[in-house]
Amino acid sequence: MDTTRIIGIDCGTAINGWAVIEVNHKSKVSLISCGVIKTHKFTPEPDRLKDIGDSTAELIKEYNPKIMVLEDIFFFKNAKTVIKVSQARGVIIYQGLTNNLEIISYTPLQVKQQITGYGRADKKQIQFMVNTIFKLKTKLVQDDAADALAIAYCHYLNLKTPKV
Repeated sequence: MDTTRIIGIDCGTAINGWAVIEVNHKSKVSLISCGVIKTHKFTPEPDRLKDIGDSTAELIKEYNPKIMVLEDIFFFKNAKTVIKVSQARGVIIYQGLTNNLEIISYTPLQVKQQITGYGRADKKQIQFMVNTIFKLKTKLVQDDAADALAIAYCHYLNLKTPKV
């Protein structure tokens, strides 16, 4: 049976959400697993980046995705935050490229529009929709894991949509 695994990652420095979905040859999608990579705020920045990279490599090895989907960096009020998130995103992309994954990015607007039909949806709306779409018995506790699942599912929807 021909299946494709997609890992969605919601990049951060303290918490990185991740979700792995699988699409089969009949375009059926299922959630394989999801969770978060946490780093401690008092850990030196280089060590946090190494932890993020190592954890991402472990996820790739364990779940064997073919595609990595990330959210584009959006505007932050704090320049320090955007720099730190960009560094974490770079480490994650590096791990994806090192493991020969196809790397895809979507803007937050694109993800929200695809998942909820509304480009300004909030985190609760995203969480509600992914819980509904995947018929989860227990709600995803972590916003970051729900966001990662939404990012991966956004790409699945784009794969299903015929290109004009």
